[in-house]
Amino acid sequence: MSEDLPRADYQPGVRGPLSGLRVVDLSRLVAGNILTQHLADFGADVIKVEPREGDTLRGWKVNGVETAWKVHCRGKRSLCVDFRHAGAIPLIRRLLPGAAVFVESFRPGTLEQMGLAPEELLRIEPRLVIVRISGWGQTGPYARRPGFGTLVEGFAGFAEMNGFPDREPVLPPMPLADVIAGLTGACAALAAVREVEVNGGKGQVIDMPLLDPMFNALGPLAANFRLTGTKKQRSGSGSSTAAPRNVYRAKDGGYVCLSASTQGMAMRVLRAIGRPELCDDPRFATNNARVQNREELDRLIGAFVAERTVDENVRYFEEAEVTIGPVNDIERFMRDPHVRARALLADYPDEETGLFPQHAVTARLSGTPGAIRAPAPRLGQHTREVLREAGLGEGEIEAALASGLARAAP
Repeated sequence: MSEDLPRADYQPGVRGPLSGLRVVDLSRLVAGNILTQHLADFGADVIKVEPREGDTLRGWKVNGVETAWKVHCRGKRSLCVDFRHAGAIPLIRRLLPGAAVFVESFRPGTLEQMGLAPEELLRIEPRLVIVRISGWGQTGPYARRPGFGTLVEGFAGFAEMNGFPDREPVLPPMPLADVIAGLTGACAALAAVREVEVNGGKGQVIDMPLLDPMFNALGPLAANFRLTGTKKQRSGSGSSTAAPRNVYRAKDGGYVCLSASTQGMAMRVLRAIGRPELCDDPRFATNNARVQNREELDRLIGAFVAERTVDENVRYFEEAEVTIGPVNDIERFMRDPHVRARALLADYPDEETGLFPQHAVTARLSGTPGAIRAPAPRLGQHTREVLREAGLGEGEIEAALASGLARAAP
């Protein structure tokens, strides 16, 4: 079922804080494309160098539509090159002078085999920031292993701590490790660019594995284990550190999520469910006690929530100044007045689907906000103009197209 959204137009002329920053992106799939999506949203000129068959992300289709590509590659330009052609590497080298960031996600060692080792890239453009995305990092005994996010989510310990204690570990239903690595990589790339542009430093290499930021996101897991000798146990939607914190089923079959991580908030919850005497009950008077007795606490809260619909619960607990919210599916989320008021989602014109929903630029800068400047490109849509900017004459461009070295969209 579709939901109407506010209409929005692309803003090709809006200057962003990264305007003038050129990025050459040879990455594939999610992490690299999320990294460069954030740079493009803030005005960077991202040149997406794709093989003849296109970025693998294009193959993630829903009803024949490249939905992941359209979201994560908006605002970029597509240069299509046959990487197997003898002229491919010399052509890529011509893109480097003046570029600020170079992103790749090949298996470690592949870039060197291609003749594009970091030393060579930095010889051509000494100010270049090179982001190398991989599963396990550029060094270590696992460096050459395939590194999809699924493996990292299991290896880092996320899957083992996710889910319910009487069931198997649960992987996230979305590319979580890639998303975290993409965000971390964007931050690292801009830190390295600042070193060049502000501190007078040189270009450098950023080793950006999926593993490291995924484990970092788990917080003090290792410290907790060392201090207690206890491994993190799967606890469903509950928490082993604070209570109450869970999801509760409402009268209409939907769910609300409630979190009371502070002492004051927990006391409000007990009063809100009509049990103020429990504030002095030794089972619930402190956070440690509530964690130990969370099954009984969840039973009490769950029974109260079950008497009201989702919306009734949200209104009631908000009036009691308790931190609660609905567990939304995407349809409910798209209808939410807060989502609409903040223009978190909008329908943009799309040649293929008519309208295509896009999420807003994530961080909202007050002075130089980001913008969605253009839809995701067709394969090879910008091949000719990028090659011209790289210094190729019209004859060279036509020869590159005729030989199969490059491909341009019709």
